[in-house]
Amino acid sequence: MPVLTDYRQFDGRHPETGSICNYLAYRGVKAPHNGGPYSEALLFGISGGIVTGYFTFAYEGYDPHVALLTRNTFDPLETLLSRLGTEREFRKTNKPEKGVANLIDTLNDGVPAIVWADLWSLPYNALPYDQGMWGSIPIVVHGYEEEADEVFIADRSSVSLKLTTDELAAARGRIKKDKFQILHLDILDPDRLPAAVSSGIWDCFKLFTEKPPRGSAKNFGFAAYQNWIGLLRSPKGRQSWAKEFPVGPRMYAGLTSVVSHFGATGIGRDACRSEYADFLDEAALVLSRPNLKQVAQTFRQSAQAWRNVAEVVLPDDITPFGETRGLMAKRWQLFVERGGASLPEIIEIRDRLSEIRRTMNQGFPLNEPEAQEHRERIADALQIVHDIEREAVDHLRSIMTERV
Repeated sequence: MPVLTDYRQFDGRHPETGSICNYLAYRGVKAPHNGGPYSEALLFGISGGIVTGYFTFAYEGYDPHVALLTRNTFDPLETLLSRLGTEREFRKTNKPEKGVANLIDTLNDGVPAIVWADLWSLPYNALPYDQGMWGSIPIVVHGYEEEADEVFIADRSSVSLKLTTDELAAARGRIKKDKFQILHLDILDPDRLPAAVSSGIWDCFKLFTEKPPRGSAKNFGFAAYQNWIGLLRSPKGRQSWAKEFPVGPRMYAGLTSVVSHFGATGIGRDACRSEYADFLDEAALVLSRPNLKQVAQTFRQSAQAWRNVAEVVLPDDITPFGETRGLMAKRWQLFVERGGASLPEIIEIRDRLSEIRRTMNQGFPLNEPEAQEHRERIADALQIVHDIEREAVDHLRSIMTERV
């Protein structure tokens, strides 16, 4: 059965942009502005780049949580491929056998297969199976050996990941809309790159300052910062943090869900601001707008401010908040560096985090006055991010409206 023995592409860290980055690198596609592979940062910026989105959810049987958006989520993969002029074909089937046949045919053609899989069904993620939880992500298959019962995967880690054929089938078949889907890509049109980069930048500051394509304006961009800050500072408001995430396990759930979205997950550890700064450095070359490098530096200041937010949300001087943040960061680091080989350690971390969560029922470290002081500190840290990014976005707009 086919294995791409020369596959070495494991630089991608986000399911969508990372999978495309790895795929293009294997195909030897070079970017016209620097002669190197298309970086994930460049693909990220073209797909729409950064955003700030703030939402909260509470479902029966689950802890309440914050859904914090740091990347453009409005069809970023389709947007990316369209802007780069990529011919693409999605092959879908409801039949597992046909799904395997399509996968093998792709590998036999000498190219990796981009397939969709359920995040919760991939064993190397160490996520306990839950019928009510699912999420579809693209991954790259670079080998499929039926007799040896091994599948080789590129998915956010810097090393190859292994699944059994049944594990891959279960993950590919769980979510109906993406069941056994494979994406076939032709090579990009390099002449489309300047327009693609420019469109990605406009997406970014529109989402910061204008009504989003879907949803309430108060949940996106600078309005989202002000909304979130207000909910932290005003304990009597209807959707205030004091009411949605009161002292105890609910507040712990709110704090940890915030950090899990940006504070401990590799490429997103600073809300993707460093990655966006790297994109702007490349955009400066592509668009012949060197001043974009100045905006990149401002976004690096924002990246540092976001890292500070994580430390404020789960600080080292409050036990066990600091331990929680450290374990979350270590879990991601282990996965990136060692992949499946780190699974026993990752499971230990998962179990320890579950143990800490249980202690919050009786041993939450803050009383209500202390909790409100903590919420105020978070609001202060977010205000700093807001002010830095206001400067960066305003500067970005002024550069993009200048004649070159």
